[in-house]
Amino acid sequence: MAGNVFRYGAWRDGPDPLAPPYDVRAAVDEMGERVLRGDNLRDALRDLIRRGPREGRGLDELRDRARRMRRDALRRGNLDGAVTRARQMLDQALAAERDTLRARDDMDARFNEAVLDNLPRSTSQAVSELSDYQWASPEAKAIYQQILDGLRQEIVEQRFAGMRQALQNGDFADVSAMVGDLNDLLAKHARGEDTTDAFREFMAKHGQFFPDDPQNVDELIDSLARQAAAAERLMRSLSPQQREELQSLMDQALGDGPLRGQLAEMSDNLRALRPGLNWGRGERMRGSEDLGYGDAAAALGEIADLDELLDQLGQEHPGATLDDVDVDAVERQLGRAAADDVRRLRELERELRKQGWVERDGDGLTLSPKALRRLGQTALSKIFQDVGGKRGEHDMRDAGAAGDLIGSSRRWEFGDDQPLDVVRTIGNAVRRRAASRDVATLPVRLEPDDFEVAETERRSSAVVALCVDLSYSMYADGRWGPMKQTALALSQLVATKYPQDALQIIGFGKYAVSLSQGELAGTEPTMEKGTNLQHALKLAGRHLRRHPGAEPVVLVVTDGEPTAHLEDDGEAVFWWPPLPETVEATVHEVDQLTRYGATLNVFMLGDDPGLQRFVAGVARRNGGRVFSPDADELGRYVIDDYVRARRGRR
Repeated sequence: MAGNVFRYGAWRDGPDPLAPPYDVRAAVDEMGERVLRGDNLRDALRDLIRRGPREGRGLDELRDRARRMRRDALRRGNLDGAVTRARQMLDQALAAERDTLRARDDMDARFNEAVLDNLPRSTSQAVSELSDYQWASPEAKAIYQQILDGLRQEIVEQRFAGMRQALQNGDFADVSAMVGDLNDLLAKHARGEDTTDAFREFMAKHGQFFPDDPQNVDELIDSLARQAAAAERLMRSLSPQQREELQSLMDQALGDGPLRGQLAEMSDNLRALRPGLNWGRGERMRGSEDLGYGDAAAALGEIADLDELLDQLGQEHPGATLDDVDVDAVERQLGRAAADDVRRLRELERELRKQGWVERDGDGLTLSPKALRRLGQTALSKIFQDVGGKRGEHDMRDAGAAGDLIGSSRRWEFGDDQPLDVVRTIGNAVRRRAASRDVATLPVRLEPDDFEVAETERRSSAVVALCVDLSYSMYADGRWGPMKQTALALSQLVATKYPQDALQIIGFGKYAVSLSQGELAGTEPTMEKGTNLQHALKLAGRHLRRHPGAEPVVLVVTDGEPTAHLEDDGEAVFWWPPLPETVEATVHEVDQLTRYGATLNVFMLGDDPGLQRFVAGVARRNGGRVFSPDADELGRYVIDDYVRARRGRR
């Protein structure tokens, strides 16, 4: 339209609203990078939501903003402002009354001056004693009346935001009638009765008092309960003397009519219906401004809302998800940009679950097998990303049970998994068509009897035990991440390139335990002392014997000599320097593996002299090899050695 002027500029209110949602795969890779560096799996997943993906804001930043707002709210003012303001107004009324009395020269004036001089120091008691006082000054009388009227109006307005117009008209009868009907509705709801019709009738009659327009009785209760809880917290936040003063003033303001009892009954009903709200906690607020009753209760209500929001954003309770975060509350307290951040994080969490990257168990979210496979592929890629050529890549034609082609073929039978001989298959179809004396030779149609498969040389499979040291020294010396990366990469390589191989990952500290890919990713270092290689080799031997036809390979990654072994009762014994019994028990397991024909290669991290002597002896007894790679090169050494060792000596 002519005359309109439009200006355009960069978006400044938070993230770009037209930006695409977070890249879910990139988020999974980000978690994977942390796991491969040695971080805890659940911590990496939780921090993705708390800190946000790259170039995004997470829950921690929003919590920091909420904490700052809470601190600011605590400095907003003095909660005793209602009593302080009443004292100030009372002093103004008394000053105006004394001016009027000094201008008179009668005994009544002197008597009234004596009454004023002997008023109690307590504001509430002074207001109470002046309730029957015959004011000589119209100005003083008006100020005194405003003390009670203003406080009464603040009390009702604090509970019912839509009462301002009725209170300005001085019509407290409507307020009393509404509160009475409200208590009847709350009582029915508390008894479990169906209040749908009753709520509709109540809103039709009193809806003008509720500008937030609740849609059902629960929304109405939520709104009223928050206001009532804020009023209760205000009283709890005052000193006993201040509380007594304010309560007395409030009782006088509400008078002897039914309203005071109705409001007390309403508070009791709301407390029973919403016991989970913070009703009893006080706050220590400081500030130069004296806050009136309504402002003080509003400030405490805001603090309560921020406390609830901080709890939601903290995600500390078991089973917490971003669905627990009230986005509307985030927008009210922190603004639209913050709410958009939560919506994006919520969508990311939902997409992670929807696309199968994460699963929920008793302890919260964890990576799914799909994500662990991607994590393993990332680890495998990292190991060979700096290596030229195709080192570490293995043609998928070599996967499975089939080996090299031997030049012959045979008829296809149901269940064959050998590769098809395409040339001979098509030749069979052409010859069959020619034998049928059909003039038309094209197109050639294949039938089941035409198929032939290429015969291959059978390739032996391998059974592999990867024993990884989980002692605390691995973590302290920066070897925890490379160890995880190596094990995950080997697991991925076996699953994708050598599916006929049987891999078992065995972690050993004071005890040894078989680990799945997910368990390995989630394994955390502990302070428990002990390097029980004997137990690990025992488990490795059991794994090898379950696959008697495969080439046995045992790979050991460790940074310390054996310091623990199992006794006959199954209990582990730890001692340093190593006991002769520990060395003897470990060497016994080495000999068992050697007699079985297993290759035992050791990857020695560090330069511990005791470890060097021990692994040298193991190599002499078993015939395996010893490697001493840097931690960053561990993965490449292990993968290369596995590929070489699986070819075997058989």
